Amino acid sequence: MPDFMTLPEAISRHIHDGDAVAFEGFTHLIPHAAAHETIRQGRRDLTLIRMTPDIVYDQMIGMGLAARLVFSYAGNPGVGLLRRLRDAVENGWPNRPVVDEYSHAAMANAYEAGAAGLPCAVFRGYLGAELAEVNPNVRALRCPFSGERLAAIPALRPDVAVIHAQRADRRGNVLIEGITGVNKEVVLAARRAVVTVEEIVPVLDAHPNACVLPRWTVDAICHVPGGAHPSYAHGVYDRDNAFYLEWDRISADRDAFARWMDAHVLRADPAVFEQRVRHLGSRA
Repeated sequence: MPDFMTLPEAISRHIHDGDAVAFEGFTHLIPHAAAHETIRQGRRDLTLIRMTPDIVYDQMIGMGLAARLVFSYAGNPGVGLLRRLRDAVENGWPNRPVVDEYSHAAMANAYEAGAAGLPCAVFRGYLGAELAEVNPNVRALRCPFSGERLAAIPALRPDVAVIHAQRADRRGNVLIEGITGVNKEVVLAARRAVVTVEEIVPVLDAHPNACVLPRWTVDAICHVPGGAHPSYAHGVYDRDNAFYLEWDRISADRDAFARWMDAHVLRADPAVFEQRVRHLGSRA
């Protein structure tokens, strides 16, 4: 059964310098609040794993947390590139992380392999593609039964998985509604799992098969309403499209980025966060 604790307690207990950490969530339920707390606690030398690095990873990279990036598509969804990621990779500001780039299919299969306890993922992919030329972890093998040429990459086994969900019950079972992405697989693949939720309820009031993550898969649950903003939480609040557009302007300049992070993350006023949570709730 997981422990119920505050977000600062969960990050302090479960994420350490040098860890491989996956902050997952596909289009919605992206754990922004947990990532911000990781930044506030000054974690360093992390391997950041995510299928679709977007602005939450742009912020972590720009603050110097990333020693290595393991990802598929990276960008500000619907807007353009990630300016802090690009500055880090091209110019080494504030540091230059190692890059392991894969396809979406590869990442999904690698999480699945990690969840199954397998050493690698084997799948159809990369035929005619050039990604293997820049990522030595992309290998090829022959099926021993059909002779078919297949792709193989190492399984993903993060030290920590961090996800956001709509609700958990008091026993620690987690309900995810809407797009689940790879949230189940990353939690099962990881050694430790932290889940932030919009709501903690006595019972989930859902069919047992709707419980994506039973309590034995999770180590810590934190009550963090609004914890996915500016992404959305299906059935709770909408995506803040204006912020994604604004982030392109903020992140384009190092000084503007640093000022925004200082005001909104490093020295964030809890009262302001609570006010934003109430605002989000009114949009549900």
